[in-house]
Amino acid sequence: MIKGVATLDLGYNRIGDRGAHDLADVLQFDSTLVELDLNDNDIRDQGLKYLAGAFRKSKALTTLSLAGNKIEDQGMHHLANAFQNTTTLTALDLGRNKIGNLGIKYLADGFQNNKTLIKLKLANNEIGTEGTQHLAKALENNNTLTELDLTANKIGDEGTQYLANAFKNNNTLIQLYLEDNKTSDEEQHRQTDVTPSGKTLITFDLKDEEKGAERAQYLADIFANNETLNTLSLENDNIGSQGTQHLANAFQNNKTLTTLNLASNEIGDEGVQHLTKILENNNTLTTLNLANNGINAEGTEHLAKALEGNKTLHKLDLTRNQIGDQGAQDLATAFRDNKTLAYLGLDGNKIKQQGAQHLAAAFGNNETLTFLDLAGNEIGDQGAQDLAATFRNNT
Repeated sequence: MIKGVATLDLGYNRIGDRGAHDLADVLQFDSTLVELDLNDNDIRDQGLKYLAGAFRKSKALTTLSLAGNKIEDQGMHHLANAFQNTTTLTALDLGRNKIGNLGIKYLADGFQNNKTLIKLKLANNEIGTEGTQHLAKALENNNTLTELDLTANKIGDEGTQYLANAFKNNNTLIQLYLEDNKTSDEEQHRQTDVTPSGKTLITFDLKDEEKGAERAQYLADIFANNETLNTLSLENDNIGSQGTQHLANAFQNNKTLTTLNLASNEIGDEGVQHLTKILENNNTLTTLNLANNGINAEGTEHLAKALEGNKTLHKLDLTRNQIGDQGAQDLATAFRDNKTLAYLGLDGNKIKQQGAQHLAAAFGNNETLTFLDLAGNEIGDQGAQDLAATFRNNT
């Protein structure tokens, strides 16, 4: 018997169904376990049936992770029955299983009236339109869920519309993950409608879906009046300069955004110029990622002017652009008296000795910079010496 143990991590132990049986025998008498991690243990439906019997008696379990096992629909039937009347479970991770549409139906039926679940992770589970419909129905009147992860499924056009309808009046969901759910152009518009009311969303992550400028416009429309969004990640979305313009128009007066990731979007110099609308008026942005965007000296000049008086930015990533010596000089001028920047990424930017000299001069008396990345440039021996001399006494 396990006595007094609140957290039990048995992840990556290959316990299988036999081990699940033995563990269930122990857990059914436990009244103190709060968190249980059974990630990646080759547990199948039969093993979950054993565990479900123990979970049914639990009065304390709040967090359960069964990610990376081999659970299918029948296993979900057992689990849903076990937690049908739970008043303690707040976080459930079922990612990387094979629960499918029928499994989701069982889960949805079991949690139809749940009032405690806050986080539900269902990534990579072969969930299609039908399964999403069952899930959406269960969540229509939900007022507790704050995080829903449906990454790498096959929810489809109709599935996303079901979610949109379910969360139309939702005031609690703050994190919604729909990455890697390939959809049509029409559906990309619908996905933005899944977003809860504009005053509740905190993080919206839609990387790697190739949405383009039109997609950026849809997002801009959704977030134009948002009052709580603090992180926007659109990495590798191919939004281009036009998409950047839509975002800039939406966020130019934003007072909450702290992290903006637009890496690998081909925004170019014109896109950077649009971004100045945000940067010149923003007093909250701390992290800006513009890596791999085809930015040249012209774009860097616009960026530098917008950041000259900035007092909030801690991290600026311009890795794999083409700012050159002139761009380095413009940045150096902008950050000469800066008291907040801690991270500057300039890897792979065709910066040579002259550019290194400008940077060295700018950061000579700097007391905040802790990370400067100049790898993959051509600063040469003299450029390295100039930087070394500058930072020799830096603490």
